[in-house]
Amino acid sequence: MNPPHPAASTLDARDQRVFDAVRDLFSTQGMQISMDAVAQQAGCSKQTLYSRYGSKQELLRRVMQRHVSRATAGLHSLDQGDLRGSLLQFATDYLEHCNQPHVAQARRLIAADSPHFPQEARALYRDGAGALVLHVAEWLQARTALGQLGHDDPHFMAELLLSMIAGLDFEKQRFHTPHRADATVRRRWAEFSVDSFLRAFAVPETAAASHSNQHRSFS
Repeated sequence: MNPPHPAASTLDARDQRVFDAVRDLFSTQGMQISMDAVAQQAGCSKQTLYSRYGSKQELLRRVMQRHVSRATAGLHSLDQGDLRGSLLQFATDYLEHCNQPHVAQARRLIAADSPHFPQEARALYRDGAGALVLHVAEWLQARTALGQLGHDDPHFMAELLLSMIAGLDFEKQRFHTPHRADATVRRRWAEFSVDSFLRAFAVPETAAASHSNQHRSFS
């Protein structure tokens, strides 16, 4: 996957209003979101939206690109040598984002609507969760090339990592069952999932360094 376009991380005010509108509407309208509704929510005309983004599909693609760029920012926020720190920042950010009420509500609505909008649902997956897996896989592959991770299939590793981080928390939310609603509890789960992943894939020297950094962080 190509790196996110610079515009994905530095939006101007017009894009930000539109993207915020899409985010809010996903949590109330799900897949039934329309350009009319986005224009009204963002305070602009529908003609402006089509002029700026070309189509609803392209607008949603840009929104998903922005989401992936923000979700993976933690992987690049620390020095390359701090493998555990980067993974832990990513895991914490991912859990915090997915536990926002509007995100949980949007997930429920989109899942309910997807049988009626299969093409749009597949596009959302491709540009959202699918792109996230690809980005994480490329990051893991780069760390493997640096000798920090043992050689394996980076795409399998990325999917496994995301599954470990998510656990059953999102399923519990979907069925309105008590879940990790506290930030401290989510942090502990993020540490457990990252450390379990590193025990499986980190080379011995990297694992030892990560273990040492972990102890220093709690001292």
